[in-house]
Amino acid sequence: MRKLPAVEDARAIMTEGTEWGVWKWLLEKKRVREIADVARGALDQFEMKVKATWSDDLKIAYNQLVSQDGDVKQARQKAKLGKKEAVPKIDSHVMTVVKRVKEADDDAYNAHEDAEDLFAEAEKRMSTSRAREAARKALEAYDLHEAAIRKAEALARAK
Repeated sequence: MRKLPAVEDARAIMTEGTEWGVWKWLLEKKRVREIADVARGALDQFEMKVKATWSDDLKIAYNQLVSQDGDVKQARQKAKLGKKEAVPKIDSHVMTVVKRVKEADDDAYNAHEDAEDLFAEAEKRMSTSRAREAARKALEAYDLHEAAIRKAEALARAK
């Protein structure tokens, strides 16, 4: 995976942020938020481009996994209406490798959400230690997201 400038900028600011005091966090929190949002958007966009190159089997398998974990309300509505969708048979090997990518995606998403929650808590409590912890969690989230993208790229190349 190539390095994304937005992510590298976010990494730099988050790394600096792990050392900041309260005043620096107060002065920089808006800029940190903007940079973090741009980085996450860049990663999401790159991930979508990679997955768009997948074969139809990979896309179908991934979508099946996502829909299994999806909206419970929607599943109940379909059951009430008696809608049964034809589910194509997917090779077990394909499902296994796609499941690994989905798990990596979930781990990255959860890490991003944890960082968001920590930043919100830090702001609410005006806690520098929480902000530093959130910056470290954001760095971990970038690593996890990039690892998930590399797994997705490997599937794209293995066509």
